[in-house]
Amino acid sequence: MAAHLSYGRVNLNILREAARKELREFLDKCAGTKAIVWDEYLTGPFGLIAQYSLLKEHEVDKMFTLKAGRVPPADVKNIIFFVRPRLELMDIIAENVLSEDKQQLREFHILFVPRRSLLCEQRLKEQGVLGCFTNIDEYILDLIPYDGDLLSMESETAFRECYLENDQTSLFHTAKGLMTLQALYGTIPQIFGKGECARHVANMMLRMKREFGGSQSQILPVFDTLLLLDRNVDLLTPLATQLTYEGLIDEIYGITNASDVFFDNLTVEQEFMTGVDTDKVNTYIEDCIAQKDPLIKILRLVCMQSVCNNGLKQKVLDHYKREILQTYGYEHILTLTNLEKAGLLKPQTTTRNNYPTIRKTLKLWMEDANEQNPNDISYVYSGYAPLSVRLAQVLARPGWRSIEEVLKMLPGPHFEERQQLPTGLHKKRQQGENRTTLVFFLGGVTYAEIAALRFLSQMEDSGTEYIIATTKLLNGTSWIRSLMDRPDNQS
Repeated sequence: MAAHLSYGRVNLNILREAARKELREFLDKCAGTKAIVWDEYLTGPFGLIAQYSLLKEHEVDKMFTLKAGRVPPADVKNIIFFVRPRLELMDIIAENVLSEDKQQLREFHILFVPRRSLLCEQRLKEQGVLGCFTNIDEYILDLIPYDGDLLSMESETAFRECYLENDQTSLFHTAKGLMTLQALYGTIPQIFGKGECARHVANMMLRMKREFGGSQSQILPVFDTLLLLDRNVDLLTPLATQLTYEGLIDEIYGITNASDVFFDNLTVEQEFMTGVDTDKVNTYIEDCIAQKDPLIKILRLVCMQSVCNNGLKQKVLDHYKREILQTYGYEHILTLTNLEKAGLLKPQTTTRNNYPTIRKTLKLWMEDANEQNPNDISYVYSGYAPLSVRLAQVLARPGWRSIEEVLKMLPGPHFEERQQLPTGLHKKRQQGENRTTLVFFLGGVTYAEIAALRFLSQMEDSGTEYIIATTKLLNGTSWIRSLMDRPDNQS
């Protein structure tokens, strides 16, 4: 069971087992037969933690999706609602409870994932059902093991919350998740970070450590370094089309357009990434708008041009906005505003474009990328090396001091923190032993970035093994969709 989580130097099965233990303890609190009513969004993450067999062992006989109206009939003693702390879900739960047959004498329970919410409990009180619940608890599912080297919080709104709504809830959950990780795998001695969100997470972690000073982990550290990276430090990578196997499936599954359309799109992307004609209206984008191609495709390309040009000239930006609104509808003005707030689509405020310097210094474009026998991470985008992964690579060797000037050109502060280890827990590195670095992407990571970090881990002379953590797995389409204000009917 979950053998894929225990390969490599870090056994992520320990994290999964801790989550399973907590789940079993909650189920056992509700004595007797049970039906679980699921918030649909949670079924995927929970499937990675516990199979149905585990639930069955703890007397779960039925499972339903949370819907308005009555809970379907089930001959059980307990009804347990597994839900995110969302006010709209509380209204549905209240309706479920109030429409219950009073003769049945069933017990109701709520398990909030990942945190209890006073606002939600207040809403249940207003609806007159708070007193109907025997147990109200929280299940702190912060980091979910996806693979032997991959953890995700599955927080689909983290980027939007941080950059559009100035809401730091997901950053708090990240810090809590990292504290759980340190309790299981030992204190991480070095923390590096780049970006405002990274700084916030590091500050919260250090504050939490001070508050729980007496209970420091006595485990020999598994991780040598934690690297916290804001998604907005590298806005370009998720916009580019991923060219690894998993990345392509993620991009293309369900799309049946002709291959030449795909390659035309790719050509324009690669021209932008190499700095060709980024300062004027692009005829390919104009043609795509004229043909009413999917809006998300247009937005990805326009945002990519903006990022590669450090913003668009005002007249170019106005032209694109006018064309998009006239073709796709004026309601998308909100989406364009969101993209501007997130830094993806913006007017050029200075004539200086730092992107060419960043591209050259960090070797982000490799003319002869060898995709058959790759020798550099640029193979994942057929020539483009993800900036985020290059930062991780340079940090390992020769270190960030060598790129101090470039780091200043990228958004947000860069920093280093050291965490004091308890006496006797300092690791003596064996000859030839790799370091282990946890790279945490705040705001999402693509499959191509994961592939690039795995490639670095497997390189003979790399000296570093990477474990990847993120708020969410994403691609350009899902990312742009999360920033749209009318995403339901767009493709």
